[in-house]
Amino acid sequence: MTQQTQPSPCPTPGGAAFAPRWWVAGDLNALFGLGTNNLLNLLVLTGLLLGVVEVPAELVFGRILPAVGVMLCLTNAYYAYLARELARSTGRSDVTALPSGASVPHMFIVVMVVMLPVKISTGDPILAWHAGVAWVFLEGLVILAGSFVAPAIRRLTPSAALLGTLAGVSIAFISLKPMMEIFMNPWIGLPALVIILGGWFAGVRFPLGLPAALVAVVVGVAIALVDGQLQLSGIGEAFEHVGFHLPLLQPLAILSGLENVWPLLVTAIPFGVYDFIEAMNNVESAEQGGDSYPLRKVLVALGCTSLVGTLLGSPFANAVYIGHPGWKQAGGRIGYSLATGVLILAVCLLGVVPVLLSLIPLPAVLPILLYVSLLVAAQAFQTNASRYAPAIVFAMVPHFAAWGLTLVDGSLDAVGASAVTLGSELAQRGILYEGMFRLGQGAIISGLLFGAITVFLIDRRFSHAAGYALAGGVLSFFGFIHGPAIGWAVSPQLAGAYGLVALMCWLFRYCPQNELCEEAAH
Repeated sequence: MTQQTQPSPCPTPGGAAFAPRWWVAGDLNALFGLGTNNLLNLLVLTGLLLGVVEVPAELVFGRILPAVGVMLCLTNAYYAYLARELARSTGRSDVTALPSGASVPHMFIVVMVVMLPVKISTGDPILAWHAGVAWVFLEGLVILAGSFVAPAIRRLTPSAALLGTLAGVSIAFISLKPMMEIFMNPWIGLPALVIILGGWFAGVRFPLGLPAALVAVVVGVAIALVDGQLQLSGIGEAFEHVGFHLPLLQPLAILSGLENVWPLLVTAIPFGVYDFIEAMNNVESAEQGGDSYPLRKVLVALGCTSLVGTLLGSPFANAVYIGHPGWKQAGGRIGYSLATGVLILAVCLLGVVPVLLSLIPLPAVLPILLYVSLLVAAQAFQTNASRYAPAIVFAMVPHFAAWGLTLVDGSLDAVGASAVTLGSELAQRGILYEGMFRLGQGAIISGLLFGAITVFLIDRRFSHAAGYALAGGVLSFFGFIHGPAIGWAVSPQLAGAYGLVALMCWLFRYCPQNELCEEAAH
């Protein structure tokens, strides 16, 4: 979908230019939602650094988290500025800023694929940290490069394909695991979930006008206290890290890390591509909700703030978050984004994360992720014609393969086995690992391709379908999709199959067509 041209500033009835408000009542509700989401992710990345890579706590709380806080504050502040400019230029008071935060998939990738191998091979967690910083630095450069091609990709790709692959990410990676964790602790998780659904779907108003997210957290903490799940004895130790921690420039960390991360450059490229495709999809989601943002500015800001974060020592990438429709429905406008950035910065600079880790039960905040996921998935169907529903569902399919792959690989690693040795036994039990692996690699891109090809077939735009199939062949050949890494002739069989699909789509132009299908296509 093409981006809309921004009109000139709309005057108010008195003749003055419209001046949008920085803060409205609904921003408080959205702040507790997005803010809690970001805090949750801070807790996760902190746990990964401390528990997996064994980075010293002084470094985590004194250097890394302050760098992450600065990165997230800059991004949220800029997206709040873009929202205010959009509101001012259109004269609308219902503009909602893009949400952003640390990229969740990349937390696990940079820790497990980049930092942990360096830690194991060298025994030095500091060198592992340097490798993570260098990897994200390279990824940020890819995002900046992608900002020049993403607008053209978005213009040529159907909305159903963009939102369909986004819905797949949302359901597979944002809904399923949180829902499982909620059912592992239902006494906390289910009450918190119904509070979120009641407040943000049913419009239930809570005492004193408290936001639904805050009520969910408070109720969760209260239940955890009553049933003994919350141990207050560890809070005193958590306060040892409270103080004021300023980030420092760490250019030597990037140079040191490059020595260990150059062999992993091929993994930084596809994940950089993943980032700008995901951001592109989220900008499309915002436009379908009524807020049209300049994609190139969004991506340049994303890349630049990620680079700033790495220069200060952050080994985590920035991301435009899924969930603009949810925060818009929750009442968020401009101020919630800026306030979230300031909140995260304060938490990181003051060393409050350990205190939050010891106070807030995880099941009390996971329903927020579930709420966002539900709205994002629903938007794909609500904003596109019903005839495109099969394309949206098809775009989701690779993400379920990717999600299943994480479960199978994790299970095999836990028992010291591998799919190479157990492939035939897995197949006998209905686990088609090879197909799951191929389908799950590069899922956000392949999902977009599947959705686009299907949309163009539904609309009988056969040459466009052939073009996307041909693109799938090229991407498969070089390993951007369906392969473990970028290279030459990574998946030649799949590349050839995509080429054959492209030829067949092209030949469909010359085949007789069913009249009923023709009516449905129009």
